[in-house]
Amino acid sequence: MNIQHEESNTKGAFFFEKDDVRIAEMTYTKNGDYRIIIDHTEVSEAHKGEGLGKALVFHSVEYAREKSLKILPLCPYARVVFRRNKEEFSDVT
Repeated sequence: MNIQHEESNTKGAFFFEKDDVRIAEMTYTKNGDYRIIIDHTEVSEAHKGEGLGKALVFHSVEYAREKSLKILPLCPYARVVFRRNKEEFSDVT
């Protein structure tokens, strides 16, 4: 399964799909040209515990690095992942 990405002028999402059904999603809002705000992460009940949410957060960090963006993790789940990886993510916070 590959992480997919969709984006509009002000919002975006990274997500996993299985059989054309979205099974995990992390959404964000653009805050200016240099920052995204992670506002929600959700994994379907059938796929909890598979590390999909964490993979989405890590992917958002890679994306931010590629685009020279900063991340503000307002989503409670993303905030915990950022706190646990504080040093590794320091360049994007």
